[in-house]
Amino acid sequence: MTERISIENVSYRYNDQEGYALNDISLNVYDSEWLAIVGHNGSGKSTLAKMLNGLLFPEEGIVTIDGISLTEESVWDIRAKVGMVFQNPDNQFVGTTVEDDVAFGLENHGIAQDVMADRVLGALKLVNMSDFLNQEPHHLSGGQKQRVAIAGVVALRPDIIILDEATSMLDPQGRQEVLSTIRELKENSRLTVISITHDLEEAAKADRMVVLNKGEVFKEGTPLEIFKLDEELTALGLDIPFPGRMAKALRNKGISLADTYLTQEELVRDLWTYHSKK
Repeated sequence: MTERISIENVSYRYNDQEGYALNDISLNVYDSEWLAIVGHNGSGKSTLAKMLNGLLFPEEGIVTIDGISLTEESVWDIRAKVGMVFQNPDNQFVGTTVEDDVAFGLENHGIAQDVMADRVLGALKLVNMSDFLNQEPHHLSGGQKQRVAIAGVVALRPDIIILDEATSMLDPQGRQEVLSTIRELKENSRLTVISITHDLEEAAKADRMVVLNKGEVFKEGTPLEIFKLDEELTALGLDIPFPGRMAKALRNKGISLADTYLTQEELVRDLWTYHSKK
């Protein structure tokens, strides 16, 4: 696998804190993968997200993106490769219409008008929002707003997209819309996706997970490998997804099921199989 991001022995401490927000962290992110970085509040995940976009710089260690080491001199080259979608889409809107908003970043980058028009339409089509071109953003649902925010990032053609708690303010339908959009974009455009979240149900959609705790890497692996930790995750203040909790309760009642499940569909399928054998 081609390495897109390398984080080597990185530490960072805020000026008003004694302890380190990140403490000697090392991890890699690979081309076209979806990596979920999870942890409770204060685990260091948002600090790491800001560092990947050059909003913060390591006190110690090296962050390298596509072969470019993060420094004050290289930060704009880094930001051309990395796009960020934040928690509250309302804080990201600057245009009076959806079209204007998606075009804003392109205008700041001096993109020619004809190229800009094509990119705006293309980005909105990718997130299934092309029918809302002239709509005022504040009239959209939460999920629609976040998809427009994603379109604004996609239009800039980054290689890597970071979702910094980007679904935490959405209802279940809006969350599902955004996660489905990201999965489709990743598969069709070969984007590398990093989602920063405390929601393990969102992290279950990723290819790989890294669990942070007190500024350090606690565990990393596939979602299935991470969810098998069960009580260890609970002790860190992370809620096991509903399918896993339900399966555990049913196993305690004597029903033979797998150790864990990533989706409700998987659990229902095994329950149906179990029932049909009775």
